Amino acid sequence: MSRVTVWHDGDCPLCRREVALMRRLDRRGRITFVDATTANTCPVDRADLLARFHAMEDGRLLSGAAAFAAMWRAIPLLRPVGLLARHPRVLALLERGYLRFLAVRPRLQRWCGTRS
Repeated sequence: MSRVTVWHDGDCPLCRREVALMRRLDRRGRITFVDATTANTCPVDRADLLARFHAMEDGRLLSGAAAFAAMWRAIPLLRPVGLLARHPRVLALLERGYLRFLAVRPRLQRWCGTRS
């Protein structure tokens, strides 16, 4: 399994909870989590990093569902799902779900009492 770098929105309580869960599951320390709100260097525009989930796997920058799949592949418990997401149809289905999530994310953030 390869190492993965994940950029996340450290100001978002949803992101912080997810990162905390992934850190607990990543017992082998294969994922490096970078808070995009405070990072000195970013692979793309900071606003883009905060708008969509991004990860780097094997030198390739991924976003959206592909980035989630890369993160999952680094965690033994979730690896089968991440490997399944390499199939184009599965990844397309996951991306559609991710786009739906992005549409409701601002409401979820407001519900949690955070910025939108």
